[in-house]
Amino acid sequence: MQACRFLAPRKVFALTNFESLGVSKQIVATLTALGIETPTPIQAQAIPLLLEGRDLIGLAQTGTGKTAAFGLPLIERLLADGTRPDNRTTRSLILAPTRELVNQIAASLKSFAKGRPLKINLVVGGVSINKQQLQLEKGTDILVATPGRLLDLVARRAIGLTTVRFLVLDEADQMLDLGFVHDLRKISKMVPKKRQTMLFSATMPKAIADLAADFLTDPVKVEVTPPGKAADKVEQYVHFVAGKGDKTEILRKSLLENPDGRSIVFMRTKHTAEKLMKHLDNIGFSVASIHGNKSQGQRERALKGFRDGEIKTLIATDVAARGIDIPAVSHVYNYDLPEVPDAYVHRIGRTARAGRDGIAIAFCAPDETLLLRDIEKLMGIEIKSVSGERPEALNRPVRGNGNNNNRGGNKARGGNARGNGGGNGESGKSKRRERPARKPFFAEGAEGASEERAERQEHRGGSNNRPQRDNRRNEEFRGQRRNEEAPRSEGDNDLVATSDFRPNRGEQQKRGGGQNRGHQGQGQGQRQPNNGGNRDRAAHGAHEAGKQRQQHQAGATDGAQAPAKTGGQNRHAPQKTAQGEGRGPVRFGNPGPARSDEQRGGGFQGRKRRPA
Repeated sequence: MQACRFLAPRKVFALTNFESLGVSKQIVATLTALGIETPTPIQAQAIPLLLEGRDLIGLAQTGTGKTAAFGLPLIERLLADGTRPDNRTTRSLILAPTRELVNQIAASLKSFAKGRPLKINLVVGGVSINKQQLQLEKGTDILVATPGRLLDLVARRAIGLTTVRFLVLDEADQMLDLGFVHDLRKISKMVPKKRQTMLFSATMPKAIADLAADFLTDPVKVEVTPPGKAADKVEQYVHFVAGKGDKTEILRKSLLENPDGRSIVFMRTKHTAEKLMKHLDNIGFSVASIHGNKSQGQRERALKGFRDGEIKTLIATDVAARGIDIPAVSHVYNYDLPEVPDAYVHRIGRTARAGRDGIAIAFCAPDETLLLRDIEKLMGIEIKSVSGERPEALNRPVRGNGNNNNRGGNKARGGNARGNGGGNGESGKSKRRERPARKPFFAEGAEGASEERAERQEHRGGSNNRPQRDNRRNEEFRGQRRNEEAPRSEGDNDLVATSDFRPNRGEQQKRGGGQNRGHQGQGQGQRQPNNGGNRDRAAHGAHEAGKQRQQHQAGATDGAQAPAKTGGQNRHAPQKTAQGEGRGPVRFGNPGPARSDEQRGGGFQGRKRRPA
């Protein structure tokens, strides 16, 4: 794609009606029936360029008719083409950041194209995706969508973007703020490169310029008012308060003073919005809330009630700060100042729409002083104070940003500013205090240092009373050196004697002595008796009855006093041993025929349990 090259902003055309701009008579008649006769400045500049097929960046404040600026040329070019869309395809695509804005754009386009053979559909999140798939089955001329739900439908193969000839990005700066930049780049790869792209926004941050370089080809820039400027007919006031309690009380009094007006109260979080809505509802106000925790049905019902006049006050987060066109809004309250100064411009843009007057009232707590200063710096004005004392940090002169250049101005977050223009930015800097030189650690050599340590020790109380470290710890925990034999630790008696099986003969010979079973005597074939008390296996007295355990102990004592048998007996033949001799663990189950130790496969299986 070619590099993005912005042309000089066009001057406002001296045209008084839409027909002179190139709009057909049928569409002009429809606009006249809707009460729209004179084009706004953004419409007068954008419509002729878009009818020529140029890519365009439109910058205008909210409430100036950007929807008609791109909607009317789009309808004209689609009607002139005369082709019908294929199944599961769309001829044009309009992307918007919020569901409410999508609904509003679709409603406006349907009113503009009333009686024309154009099929207009919208897809948003929060509603059934299956119904939206059925709507897109037979093709669409104009599809208005949020980026997330559009990608979901593309993944389901319910819609294809290969036939898109017109792409519109409305409120592009908010789509970037909401994190849709990755979705937008995915969509840009799905649509054809040969297309007409239109980008509209109320502000022009650097991110928008970068996005325009990727999406648009040789665009022309149409700028009606400087970015960040609010509508001229909005009266702005600020109340300096001590906390949220004062904000609520001032809001209550202001709503009571304007019972016939319709107001929008903007909050920073959805939880505080819901809490304030319930409080105002309890004290008798006609109020509803709209925020991210509300379902799509609840949000649509709240907006419909507010538009019809059934609800006088709408509590909202910034989800409703973009594109909601309700001309009857008389007051906008910034209960919480926004953290992004551009959001303030969009908030107060909900009033003074279509040439009407409006009032914007802000509440500023002590912790929001810097936020208010950022807003005044962006708009280049000082908001009039109604109540409270203006903080000293805001008494400094605010310099306008005409072309977003702050020449030598102070930074919003405090600190000294560096001038980027004719001013001397270094004059306001205070000299940095030099750090004093450090005292040498050993000022008089080793002897002087030792004398100082001795004096400090004597001053603390004479001898060194701190416990001495045990140096043996280093010997115990040091690593093993090369060619050094690893230390062997003695086995734990409790762990060694836990096996129920006879140990290997090699281990028996290593252990030595007459303690283990199966140790050979002096004569061939002799077997030394095993003392019941010196067995290297765990004693299983816990499995025996008390009387039976006493008999075993008595047998073990007799066996220890009996002399070892000698002679040429076959050592594989079963030996008769005294009571308690050579007994292993208790054997559970049915008793079987007696077998020798060698005939027992798998080691020593344990002794039989005697019948009770």
